[in-house]
Amino acid sequence: MKHGRWRFLVGALVPALVLHVVFVLSPYAQAFYLSLTDWTGVAGEAHFVGAGNYARLGGDSLFLDAVRNNAVMLVVVPLVTIGIGLFLASMMHLGGRGGRRGIAGSGAYQIVYFFPQLLSLVVIAVLWGFVYNPNTGLLNGALRGLGLDGLTRSWLASPSLALIAVMAVLIWSSVGFYVVLFSAAIDSIPRELFEAALLDGAGRWATFRRVTLPLVRDSVQVAFVYLGIAALDAFAVVQVMTVGPGGPDGATEVIGLSLYRNAFQYGKFGYASAMGVALFFATLTLAVLALRSGRKERLELA
Repeated sequence: MKHGRWRFLVGALVPALVLHVVFVLSPYAQAFYLSLTDWTGVAGEAHFVGAGNYARLGGDSLFLDAVRNNAVMLVVVPLVTIGIGLFLASMMHLGGRGGRRGIAGSGAYQIVYFFPQLLSLVVIAVLWGFVYNPNTGLLNGALRGLGLDGLTRSWLASPSLALIAVMAVLIWSSVGFYVVLFSAAIDSIPRELFEAALLDGAGRWATFRRVTLPLVRDSVQVAFVYLGIAALDAFAVVQVMTVGPGGPDGATEVIGLSLYRNAFQYGKFGYASAMGVALFFATLTLAVLALRSGRKERLELA
């Protein structure tokens, strides 16, 4: 019986492990190896260059612009998205009498907020490209209709505004999902805690700060990791929306776009693989720090 159990476990696990090695670990290993070569995409022409590709990254001004832009997005996109998501979710649940769900039709609001999730990110980028059009776009048209002609801009052609416009699209497309996520987390909080806070005379802000936020911290942590990964990518939105793409003057350049351009336009697959490895470790570092931070806070509370 014991041997039969082990045969069953091996038969169940080995195929899954083989598939994982072939389709997950093997591509990672190949990318790490290619990042140490000058491969141009043609079979048999890879020469080992060691850490040369990584040394080039430090002197590549366009790549450094991409790192700077991704760093800005890594700070702004998660913080703003989580802030808006928490605010909307809290207002739907804690905005009325009784300290609990006080807004009629909150389920309908969640559906409306979640709607952008039904659209592909490429479709969203195309739609917002029309919105930002300086001549026929909805944004400038609305400003002109309100008599604010002086505020109209070429939103995606201005180096000082292009990155903000891109981040606004990422936030708009993401916030609905996190409203639903945080709403579910708030729903799981026992009603008695809100009633106790109400009896103690706590206002809405105090209830949110002392009751809601600590108990949805795990959801906020997960949201930060996922939004951080999205901010470190942002390839699709930048590729579709911006001039160049990545312009103007590298104002919206991101690491994913630099990687794509070097690999598929310039044929520098080895150099592009080095960018991919750098992005991999940046993403891994972000996830580990976020998860360890949350674990440390839970231990301190315990």
